[in-house]
Amino acid sequence: MAGNLQLMSRHVAIITDSTAYLPRRAMDRHGITAVPLTVIVDGRALEEGTEISARSLAQALQKRRPVTTSRPSPEVFAAAYRAAAEAGASSVISLHLSAEFSGTYDAATLAAKDAPVPVRVVDTGMVAMALGFCALAAAETVEAGGTMDEAVAAAEKRAASTSAYFYVDTLDYLRRGGRIGAAQALLGSALAMKPLLELNGGRIEPLEKVRTASKAIARLEEIAVERAGASPVDIAVHHLAAQERASALADRLRERVPGLAELHVSEVGAVIGAHTGPGLLGVVVSPR
Repeated sequence: MAGNLQLMSRHVAIITDSTAYLPRRAMDRHGITAVPLTVIVDGRALEEGTEISARSLAQALQKRRPVTTSRPSPEVFAAAYRAAAEAGASSVISLHLSAEFSGTYDAATLAAKDAPVPVRVVDTGMVAMALGFCALAAAETVEAGGTMDEAVAAAEKRAASTSAYFYVDTLDYLRRGGRIGAAQALLGSALAMKPLLELNGGRIEPLEKVRTASKAIARLEEIAVERAGASPVDIAVHHLAAQERASALADRLRERVPGLAELHVSEVGAVIGAHTGPGLLGVVVSPR
């Protein structure tokens, strides 16, 4: 974490959390720091991104081993804010996954009260690269000479325009994790159905039910293309233990989205994976 902070010669430091799943090169280029959430497998607490890989998590889930997740402690955030100040930041913007999913925002807010520099904590209502794009928008605004307020506004604007859709092989993991929200209504009829879900108001909501996996993935592609339109847009394709599916979907989106600026393909980490299960395929569409 400290290595990233050395890159921050500018006055506003950007901190997010490990559920943003930002590519390492993007974090290094923009000096963004990610505070890790914790994944608990068989009672062992492991830091997301450093101590447990997506592959290890997928194997644990497939073996039906007990997996839960936990927010970072306020002390971890306090250390990140101190490190940012020591690296020369005069203020910090701390951007996090939806407070509907995790107590991460609350922990960051607690730590911000005693930070040595002003800290603005933002509940983006997003997760995965939907959160990552918000962090990038804030960092790019700062790099262009923007103030803390302007960078927060850029992140919030990006969040308001970003959409996240995903396909899961089963709703079982979401149900067990208690993250299913209104998608609970799908459970009774989902046995023979493949659900498409969306992030809406910081919660996971049902979007459509499709009869087969191949039709569901084709429909996910159509929804992403429609949402992207023809204006400049960034897209991320996420997966868990479904690299071939993700690569194929990314290739088709490259061909079909005329305004595509950046396209990231990445496996989700353990925190999101624990709630969606192997086979997840997600698309984040983020207009510029």
